[in-house]
Amino acid sequence: MSVDKPKQPITMLADRLLVAIPNSEGERHSRAGILIPATAQVAKRLAWAEVVAVGPTVRSISAGDKVLFSPDDRYEVEVQGEDYLILRERDIHAVASERIINETGLYL
Repeated sequence: MSVDKPKQPITMLADRLLVAIPNSEGERHSRAGILIPATAQVAKRLAWAEVVAVGPTVRSISAGDKVLFSPDDRYEVEVQGEDYLILRERDIHAVASERIINETGLYL
């Protein structure tokens, strides 16, 4: 007989971000429709992921934002049966967000 434990809330610490693993980590297609296998060597390709939770000292990123990061700067973790990545705010290269208004910078 299995009894499900109630899920505990997760709080990120310091400048850490919890992001969903991007779906694009496997096979991809080029614009011309050519299949690129997951094992193909790609020189320093950055990836996008959606932020699930942020630590208390994170200043410019909120849950729901999409962030651009290097796959080399990540830690994988399983939280309550789901796979996520943990990143530091300083390792984020860009943020795509609906709330960026009247700020300097590029819009992605």
